Amino acid sequence: MRITQSMMSNSMLRNLSNSYSDLNKYSEQLSSGKKITKPSDDPVVATKGMSYRTEVRDVAQYKRNLSEAQSWIDNSDSALGNATSALQRLRELTVQASNGTYEEGQRANIAEEVDQLKEQLATIANTQVNEKYIFNGSATNTAPVTVNEDGSTTVNFNSNTVNLTLSKGVDVKINADGNAVFGEKLFSDLDNLSAALKSDGSDEDLDQYIGLIDENINNLVNERADIGARMNRMDLVESRLGDQELSATKLMSNNEDAEMEEVIMNLTSQEAVHRAAMSAGARIIQPTLMDFLR
Repeated sequence: MRITQSMMSNSMLRNLSNSYSDLNKYSEQLSSGKKITKPSDDPVVATKGMSYRTEVRDVAQYKRNLSEAQSWIDNSDSALGNATSALQRLRELTVQASNGTYEEGQRANIAEEVDQLKEQLATIANTQVNEKYIFNGSATNTAPVTVNEDGSTTVNFNSNTVNLTLSKGVDVKINADGNAVFGEKLFSDLDNLSAALKSDGSDEDLDQYIGLIDENINNLVNERADIGARMNRMDLVESRLGDQELSATKLMSNNEDAEMEEVIMNLTSQEAVHRAAMSAGARIIQPTLMDFLR
């Protein structure tokens, strides 16, 4: 086979083009820190990368959901703690008022404090987090308890639960049952207690309200126990999400990130090869008659 000058030149230029391509590839890996810059560089790496990135994004969203869930739970527990303190104060006042030594005027003063504590409980029932009423189920834009001008209360709780997805296939209830702790019975009991105090009811009449307040306190304690159990579960979920995020990020890094030491070595080696190719090409492309005729 006869090898012509043009064949040698074309072969040399083709090899130089390939050498430039390799230099560009290693240079991009070095500057970007990634094995590939487009899917065609390595379809397998690109396909796996999409899967790993999706998992990382999912975990990030789960962590945002968990943060919101913890905010709801923490605020619910804090509000119920304040409600418990208010009810305990109401119990103390009722025990004091049931003492036969108290006079009508003194019981009326106690009734005034009872009314104030009732309004405080209504305020707690209308607790908001990020402008959402956390005790009103899925009706988060509506206040569940309204204090009317005459001092009476209108109670309308939504019974739907609010769930958030904290992990794949794991939905957790984040709201407390407002009706169970701030229901119509609670405010009705307090209205009746206030009326009994203002009418100077007998000690026996007042004694029954101690038991009623104890029932409401027990409802609060039971709801807080349920919230505490969910808080513990969220702590476990948070730990698990942290492990998943670390694992997914590591897999994504191993799949996409370039080994910088290897890239630098390959780039240095390719530079040497390219210089040698350029030197050889200079010898291959010899002056022709046309060069001399110029």
